[in-house]
Amino acid sequence: MLLVDDLMLQLLDASGRTRADATRTGLGLAGALMLDLALRGKVDVAQPGERVKAGRLVVRDTTPTGDPLLDEALRTFAEREGRKPQDVLPKVAKGLKQRVLDRLVRLELVQHVEGRVLGVFPTHAYPRTFAHGSDATAEGIRAVVVTGHTPTEREAALISLLQAVDRIPAVVGDVGLTKRELRARAKAVAASGFASEAVRKAIEAVDAATTAAIAAAVASTAATAGS
Repeated sequence: MLLVDDLMLQLLDASGRTRADATRTGLGLAGALMLDLALRGKVDVAQPGERVKAGRLVVRDTTPTGDPLLDEALRTFAEREGRKPQDVLPKVAKGLKQRVLDRLVRLELVQHVEGRVLGVFPTHAYPRTFAHGSDATAEGIRAVVVTGHTPTEREAALISLLQAVDRIPAVVGDVGLTKRELRARAKAVAASGFASEAVRKAIEAVDAATTAAIAAAVASTAATAGS
């Protein structure tokens, strides 16, 4: 599974509804796709002296991966090379949540449950099936954040993405720590020396871009509401 698949699973509560609002969910998933591509050497954030300005999106390899979600995102990044990553993520995020959910249904990791509120308004939920066993990913995240287990690169990436959408406390649950403590521990994971320098830099870059994109979206929504 891709990081984007795992992130979507962690953003679903026990009832199959998303723990975060649509904006945070979409941008978080877009960040996960960017990180999936970054870890495959496809996209990156430029350093000084490269063909695009430092801090901007640079595409290293446009060869298709064979995965539809990754390849669509790769095309979008390639078309917008040279822009700030946080300005490109909203384009990648458009319609992404539903595509990932549909993919998880096909993988039989969630099921689509339809209902109606007041017998009129349609509702949709995607409870997890755990067809492939218990939620080992959530257990791993909890062990890293709560008990200090050394994270795998995948766990660190997911923790960083969940931190960007501010859903670490929701995923970890009630473990006797405050939300502030859980967020502080999650933030420390991405800064620790557990992984290779290249992976650490990729996680940091995507985390920063996702956080910036969410902040911009929230500010825009607040400005619109106040006008």
